[in-house]
Amino acid sequence: MSQTSADTNFKATAGYSIEEGNAASKNAYHWAQKTFSTRAGKPGEPAQDLAGGFSNEIRFGAERLGIGSDGIGTKIEVAERLDRYDTLGYDLIAMVADDLIVAGFVPTNLSNIIDVNTLNYEVVDELMRGLHDAAQFSQIAVTGGEIAELGNRIGGYPGAKMNFNWCSTAVGVLHPSLERPLSGANVRAGQAVVALHSPSFRSNGYSLARRALTKAFGEKWHEQPYNEAAGTQAAGEAASNQQLTTANATTWGEVMLAPSLIFSPGVAAVLDAGLPLHAAAHITGGGIADNFKRVLKNGVGAELDNLFEPLPAMQQLAELAGITPQEAYLYWNMGNGMLLVTEPEQAEAVAETLRAQGYQAQVAGRITPEPGVTLRVEAGELRYEG
Repeated sequence: MSQTSADTNFKATAGYSIEEGNAASKNAYHWAQKTFSTRAGKPGEPAQDLAGGFSNEIRFGAERLGIGSDGIGTKIEVAERLDRYDTLGYDLIAMVADDLIVAGFVPTNLSNIIDVNTLNYEVVDELMRGLHDAAQFSQIAVTGGEIAELGNRIGGYPGAKMNFNWCSTAVGVLHPSLERPLSGANVRAGQAVVALHSPSFRSNGYSLARRALTKAFGEKWHEQPYNEAAGTQAAGEAASNQQLTTANATTWGEVMLAPSLIFSPGVAAVLDAGLPLHAAAHITGGGIADNFKRVLKNGVGAELDNLFEPLPAMQQLAELAGITPQEAYLYWNMGNGMLLVTEPEQAEAVAETLRAQGYQAQVAGRITPEPGVTLRVEAGELRYEG
């Protein structure tokens, strides 16, 4: 089964279509690209060769900056259900900071906008406190923001103190060790792939997850006790910025609220150490194959036979949703939050540098001369065509 062959019934179950989302994004970028000429030869000129990447480059003379925008999607409903908002700042920063770092841009500044139905001071305070903590961890300055009260244009979980949507734009500076952004242009067969472990669902696949949990447990699924029957992971194994993880969660609500681990400081440390990186992929919506293929250029592919195992919560949720491993690896990160491409003789040094920063990392596979991504996991061999 290829990445683009999920059937209509499964799309209905998931609540959205990866294929249609990809097509809409490509079309939107096509229109955006038509505006690049307005800054040609002027400050703010965009790069022309990063189509399909996770962020883009804008040039100010010799200075190369990265820029990217994202939000945290329907994970917000989980926070509304639990009436807990201090973890979402990690998700907001992770979505944009990690999109920047995979192109070699070290995140520096962030601006955010909170669209609300009716303003609640305490909720906003909790959101911003969490954003402050996440910014401290990732060494980002929050230098802009807006709160917009939009009434019934904004919906969410009934009875929540405040329904809202939260998005941000971040900028970063190209790491001084790089002459140009990481785009995948230098990826070649024989290079090695290093995986970074994700201790949560991050901010992807929540429409599918919420539908599966509602079907299994009813409308109050967030109160359902969670039993990590497939084994436990010590909470201390996660990086120190995490307090709530899927490993110490006691309810399904807490499982789904577990915040995103921000990888940008670890990848910046790899670049600081002078270790070679040829490409990197941030694994969010679209799973491992869909995101990794964005930087697998020159007709190459990948074989990944030593990925981190799926979180027990992901395995349980796949069973509850009645979806196959092939489908689960398309909609969730399955325990792997980022993939880095490096030289084979430096791969273990890259992983060790990341481990020294508090992350779990391991050599996960190799780049192949044939297109497509092959995952060899406990569930079997999963093939996603190029």
